[in-house]
Amino acid sequence: MEHILFSTSANAASGMAVHDDCKLKFLELKAKRTYRFIVFKIEEKQKQVIVEKVGEPAESYEDFTASLPADECRYAVYDYDFVTEENCQKSRIFFIASPDTSRVRSKMIYASSKDRFKRELDGIQVELQATDPTEIGLDVIKSRVDK
Repeated sequence: MEHILFSTSANAASGMAVHDDCKLKFLELKAKRTYRFIVFKIEEKQKQVIVEKVGEPAESYEDFTASLPADECRYAVYDYDFVTEENCQKSRIFFIASPDTSRVRSKMIYASSKDRFKRELDGIQVELQATDPTEIGLDVIKSRVDK
C-alpha cells in the first residue's frame, strides 16, 4: 500500500510548511492568553516554520525584543495589553516581521513566506514590518493600537 505524505500548510511559492506547533501555540496565546509572545523561525533545511521561543504572560515588551536576534530574520506575534481613553482594558495581537540585517537569501525566504504564514495564524490584528530595531519600539506599538 502506498502512503502519500503531504502538508496541508505547504507554501506553494516558497515550499515552506508551517509546523502544527506554530498554530497550536498561537491559538493558546489568542484564546487562553497562555503566552505574551511567540517567536517563529524558518528552518531552511527542513523547509518549515517552527516555534523558536515563547514568552510567559508576565514577560515585558523588552523581554520580547531581547529575544529577537539582531542579525537574523524572524516572525513573531505579541499580545499587547493597553487601556483605552474610555478606560477599557483591551489587547491587540501584533504580527511582526523582525529586523533583518541578515543574508539576502534568508530575507527572500522570509519575505516570500510571510503572507502565507500570517494567514495560518487566524486572529492577527496589526502587522509591523521592521527593517531595523527602532521600527518595533514600544512607542510604535502604542501608536498602532488605535488605528
